[in-house]
Amino acid sequence: MPRNTVESSLAPEVEHFALHWETSVWPLVLGVGVLLVLPLPFSFHFVYQQSFLAVLCLGVGVPLTVVAIAGWVNEGLAGHGEGLSTPAMGWFILAEALLFLGFFAAYWVIRLSAPAWPPAGSVPMPTVIPAVMTVLLVSSSFTYYAAEAAHEKGRDDGFRAWLGVSIALGAAFVGLSAYEWSDLMGQGFSIGTNAFGTSFYSITGFHASHVVVGLGVFLAILLPALGGRTSAGLIKAGGIYWHFVDIVWLFVVSQVYFL
Repeated sequence: MPRNTVESSLAPEVEHFALHWETSVWPLVLGVGVLLVLPLPFSFHFVYQQSFLAVLCLGVGVPLTVVAIAGWVNEGLAGHGEGLSTPAMGWFILAEALLFLGFFAAYWVIRLSAPAWPPAGSVPMPTVIPAVMTVLLVSSSFTYYAAEAAHEKGRDDGFRAWLGVSIALGAAFVGLSAYEWSDLMGQGFSIGTNAFGTSFYSITGFHASHVVVGLGVFLAILLPALGGRTSAGLIKAGGIYWHFVDIVWLFVVSQVYFL
């Protein structure tokens, strides 16, 4: 067979298996938004006492973050990079687990090196509220699992209902966390009280921020689902992240509140 004939017969197959690279601007936009929402306002307000600059950063960062999330989710629902969502979430969770490990390691180094624990100025840690928070968060993992199962079976109404219950449970967790913080601060126990206060608010605050992010992911899944648009990859990745947040809370509540 002539060479040109062989090449022409293989051409369609070569075209079919050609690599296709996709790029997205939304991760960069989201990174800038998060920078303006979290570290910069915190530094401006608490370190440099520049509250106006902190508010200015929030005013730009919050809408930028919302727009970035909406754009990224829209790409995911359109099928762009959907196959990478689950393995990418695994790497993200590994990075987050190492961050939490750093927080716990610092907490125990401070605690074991202190002459007395809790240090002077501390207040008794509540037990009922964190127990209720634990029930809420663990329950939300089961309800999200039910939502995933409903989606796999094609029961859209059940999927949306169970997802809504998961969001409600997570929101209740955040509400109780805010109430607990308010109560402790009312007793004079703040992040600057002592080493325990710094550790407590840093660890619980870092975890609460992850719960808020998880609720944002859930809303990003629910809102398009109300219009009939879902992504199996996004739903699975969101579930993996939420279960990770639940597992980390078990370490937080056992070490910070009860040990």
